[in-house]
Amino acid sequence: MAKINKKISKIPVLPGPGPEKRISLQKMSDITWRIFRIMSEFVEGFEFLSKLHKEVTIFGSARLDHQNSWCKEAEKLSRILVKHGFTVITGGGPGIMEAANKGAYSVDPNKSIGINIQLPTEQRINPYVKKSVGLYYFFTRKVMLAASAQAYIFFPGGYGTADEFTEILCLIQTGKMQKTPMILVGKDFWNPLIAWFDKTMSKKYKTVNPNDLKLFHVVDTAEQAFKYIKGSHERTIF
Repeated sequence: MAKINKKISKIPVLPGPGPEKRISLQKMSDITWRIFRIMSEFVEGFEFLSKLHKEVTIFGSARLDHQNSWCKEAEKLSRILVKHGFTVITGGGPGIMEAANKGAYSVDPNKSIGINIQLPTEQRINPYVKKSVGLYYFFTRKVMLAASAQAYIFFPGGYGTADEFTEILCLIQTGKMQKTPMILVGKDFWNPLIAWFDKTMSKKYKTVNPNDLKLFHVVDTAEQAFKYIKGSHERTIF
């Protein structure tokens, strides 16, 4: 620990009730306190998820306007899902997330779920989230969004959406997560990435098995996406 302590120049902020408490990681007691904060978020998150059923997680950009065609498609897909008894989970923010929650809320508000996080820019809890949990750590939120869903939908998005897609894809590919439907909505948006997976990673450098490209589906409409979701089954966490 001594060598690590010499390199520490900034004192991080520990979140908690009320004003944030500044702590130093130069003492083991402070590190332990941070670990307990992380543990508490996992306990809170899993307890929240345990009360839900037939979850489908929808990812996508927080920056798209509600008039965007993909936001409209996300809203339509959520309506279809809830009408068939599914629960819609999003990150609880604006853009695609808000559209998905709006569609779910219009059919059954209790099926509209948000797992939120506070970011320096666009993130906020959208008005169509009926039940939510707010988390501080990004990695905790990522686990909760992936933990027990029986299908994953990825609309056009930025680094966060791409991160969630490739992480869940890797977990399924390595057998750390049971095979679960993964649907990418928006061929114009996703096909260039999939072409790179195929031509560069799989065929040229052989860093990806060709069969790994069959772990997900690319569609253009809510109806097409639902075809891959409707036969899915509830599963245990990872």
